[in-house]
Amino acid sequence: MSTTPPRRHPKSSLHSNSQRLSASVSLRELLDSLSKEQLRNQDLLVSLGFALRSFTNLHRFLELVPVVASRLVGIEGSLLVPFQPDGRLWRDKCQVVPFDQNQELLRHLASFQAGKKLGFGNDEKQILGMDRLVQSHMSSAGIFSTSLVARGRQRGRLYVFDPRGSLVWSDVHRKHLQLVADLTGVAIENDLITEEIRRHESVDRQLSTGAEIQSQLLPDSCPVIEGIELAALCRPAFQVGGDYYDFMPTRPELIGSRRERGRWAFVIGDVMGKGVPAGLLMTMLRGMLRAEVLSGLPPDRILHDLNQLAQEDLSHSHRFVTLFYSDYDPRTRRLRYSNAAHNPPLLWRAEQRSISRLDAPGLLIGLQSEAEYGCGDITLEPGDVLLYYTDGVTEASGIAGDRFDEARLIRILDESCRKELDAQAILEQLFSRLDRFVGSDHQLEDDASMVVLKVNDELRLPPLKQSIA
Repeated sequence: MSTTPPRRHPKSSLHSNSQRLSASVSLRELLDSLSKEQLRNQDLLVSLGFALRSFTNLHRFLELVPVVASRLVGIEGSLLVPFQPDGRLWRDKCQVVPFDQNQELLRHLASFQAGKKLGFGNDEKQILGMDRLVQSHMSSAGIFSTSLVARGRQRGRLYVFDPRGSLVWSDVHRKHLQLVADLTGVAIENDLITEEIRRHESVDRQLSTGAEIQSQLLPDSCPVIEGIELAALCRPAFQVGGDYYDFMPTRPELIGSRRERGRWAFVIGDVMGKGVPAGLLMTMLRGMLRAEVLSGLPPDRILHDLNQLAQEDLSHSHRFVTLFYSDYDPRTRRLRYSNAAHNPPLLWRAEQRSISRLDAPGLLIGLQSEAEYGCGDITLEPGDVLLYYTDGVTEASGIAGDRFDEARLIRILDESCRKELDAQAILEQLFSRLDRFVGSDHQLEDDASMVVLKVNDELRLPPLKQSIA
């Protein structure tokens, strides 16, 4: 028996080497293919991310989504169905590839009645109905779908399908498709937020314009009137407010010193409510009142006529107006006044060093067409101070939750008047104490307006010494 091992046939050895070489080449080619596929998928996702941060046109971004989705999973078809902010199908934003072969599908979606209802995108049963619609159109095609979700809300559906049959699917494909869906949901949400910001900016511009117009309607400075000092300020809670004050000459044709000695009307009012509606009504009333002042009628007749003129407009808006109207004659220092349920002005008497209220009976402007108003009059003395104000002052909330209230306002006014401050200094003192009460980090809940009128102190000569006989 021979111990020599059998020798391998040369052809058999070459064939084995060839097989090993072929397997190695195939493996290398497979690895190269996988590497290229990974790089391609990375490039596709990077391109989608670039589009997300670069495109300002949502439609252009949505056109890209089904193309990227189909290429990522290596199949021919993809459908994107976004939802509008109110949950309805966003028909003009639907995208599909290939487009030519799937126009009928888009027509079916356009006529899908359930998708026309508000809140469709929040109803899982209705979304399943749309899934069945898409599947029925695809017949035997393999299909996979997922939701576009952003901030916890459904923003649409993304489908991929293979018309040739069932899908060859993997977890990698699933993750890639979900990533595309998530980026698309973020894109839709960003577009909605951008539109909301644009709307707010538009409203802000309109409010700024309204505030500018309203600030021009309020007096930009107090008039010069013989024998008195005036100071006034309106601080709206919003850009546009419903508070109103004005100084109007009853004879505007007078000029110079004759106007300073002529009769003047002082008015302060408050339209119930805040913001633009209150500001518009205040503007309307201002025009009516200025026309009424020219009639020269006493305060009670002015309010009576104004109430009748504004009745229809105010009843339609379901708002009312409080108004304190007064006129002042510098030659006699006589002040006549009527009140339409406004906060009574506070009068500090220099001689008695005490505070009282000026009030007269009367209903809100716009409440009853035939309302009657009382009329009072008083003669102001040197050193007297009259404070007109709106309820935004006394109703202001403090840090502790309490109100500024009238008692506090009276106390601060009394302190300021006893210091013999001028009208502007009294006004600044009142607002300073109000700001301190409300707190620097808090905003007024309602418009706050104050007008200070102070009668000048008359010069009094010292008594003459009796001569020594």
